[in-house]
Amino acid sequence: MSDLYPIKRALISVSDKTDVIKLAEALFKRGVEIISTGGSAAAIREVDIPVKDVSELTEFPEMMDGRVKTLHPKVHGGLLALRHEEKHIAAMKEHQIAEIDLLVVNLYPFQNTVARGADYETCIENIDIGGPAMIRAAAKNHQFVTVITDAADYDKFLSEFEKNDGCTSQNFRKKMAYKAYAHTAGYDASISFWMSEQEKDAIPSKFIEIGSLVQSLRYGENPHQKAAFYKDASSRVGVASAIQHQGKELSYNNINDTDAAFELVCEFDPSLQPACAIIKHANPCGVAVGPNLKEAYKSAFNCDQTSAFGGIVALNQTLDEETAEEICRIFTEVVIAPDATKEALRVFEKKKNLRLLTTGGLNSQKDAGRSIRQVSGGFLVQDRDDEAILESNLNIVTKRKPSDVELEDMLFAWKVAKHVKSNAIVYAKHRATVGIGAGQMSRVDSCRIAAQKSIDMAENLALDLPLTRGSAVASDAFFPFSDGLMIAAEAGATAVIQPGGSMRDDEVIKSADDANLAMAFTGIRHFRH
Repeated sequence: MSDLYPIKRALISVSDKTDVIKLAEALFKRGVEIISTGGSAAAIREVDIPVKDVSELTEFPEMMDGRVKTLHPKVHGGLLALRHEEKHIAAMKEHQIAEIDLLVVNLYPFQNTVARGADYETCIENIDIGGPAMIRAAAKNHQFVTVITDAADYDKFLSEFEKNDGCTSQNFRKKMAYKAYAHTAGYDASISFWMSEQEKDAIPSKFIEIGSLVQSLRYGENPHQKAAFYKDASSRVGVASAIQHQGKELSYNNINDTDAAFELVCEFDPSLQPACAIIKHANPCGVAVGPNLKEAYKSAFNCDQTSAFGGIVALNQTLDEETAEEICRIFTEVVIAPDATKEALRVFEKKKNLRLLTTGGLNSQKDAGRSIRQVSGGFLVQDRDDEAILESNLNIVTKRKPSDVELEDMLFAWKVAKHVKSNAIVYAKHRATVGIGAGQMSRVDSCRIAAQKSIDMAENLALDLPLTRGSAVASDAFFPFSDGLMIAAEAGATAVIQPGGSMRDDEVIKSADDANLAMAFTGIRHFRH
């Protein structure tokens, strides 16, 4: 028995009218009866294609400002009837219900309405009711009914429709039904998320995360892992929304690292200072601000030139020609910036494998949203770490107070430490990192690694003194003992910024005083696991 089922009657009701006329013309040429609603019906009539209003079908007018128009047995009976069941066929004859073989529906633009900042009542009115009900009905009955919810699938449908002489196959109907349920699930999830935000419900009883496929990836972290990239419904800019100007497809690791770089560089206000962050394996290997982007990049690069090779570069201002030329001096995987000049684009054209992404802007750290991490059997959800520290927030706990220059470096190092994997130690001088210790089980080891990297880099630059001499050091969490602090002092640090809160704070403060260090407590920590 063939699984092909003919399409004789279609119901079209779309908010997004992209290519709907092309679809309607193909159906009309095949003799398919078209039923439609409101604006969709008007658009189809404009090209002289016969169309029946849903109100003619149901013998009820659209009412309540369009809230009620398709919620009727003549619509849902036509979609849900099992065409091989005698009872269903008898009910259709008794109540004069005609079969609907094709449903083409996309929903009121709720997400776009929210994104443009519409008021509460307008958002509520853009919650579609009849559309999801019809989609779910048609998808449930995909044994007989074809449902299309995405204009991008019109060509696939028309190919199937022509190939099978006005019919669709069971396999095609099943694929479209699966996509339809994903569509309504995503729609409901966006409404649920928005309403929880309106209610200030930080811990909803049901948490739903939905994303739209951006691309299938060649593989995940490793070649044996399948992977894909999805965009969520948030308004945050970044890798998911960026334009890729050149270079081969981004990999899973590229995307992860580029996101880390971009989130870090968003810490620095572009109207105040050009900033650059260089990332390797999701950790910063150099971060700096400077009088211009080129100098910021060079200072960031000089923190750890070895690790910067094959890294990710993020900028907080428009990429210019001089900075592009400097970046091209070594192999770089990805550059991400709010924008790029035509001259910079021409420079990068010579590096075919270098990916350039532009985001159109930066994210505010006060609009951080949520972060999600999967664990076995569940997932963790938290607010993103958007806590910022100003000079006025600092508690200076040592006898010696930091100088203005030390304060600048302390606050700079603190911003960077927030984006370094714990245990994190960051040395900074002249608002540029000069040593970074990341991801160690012991804070003492992070202090040592960061100091040693600084010594190695000084040798590369043919300098007599370690770069950490006269630096400020930031620790993402408190020093439980004074040993890590003393390593920083031996490396030449003169100022320290840390959360405080250890049982041995008094011992650590005394050690800082004995070493003539200036130390500030922030009262908050920045663990990043």
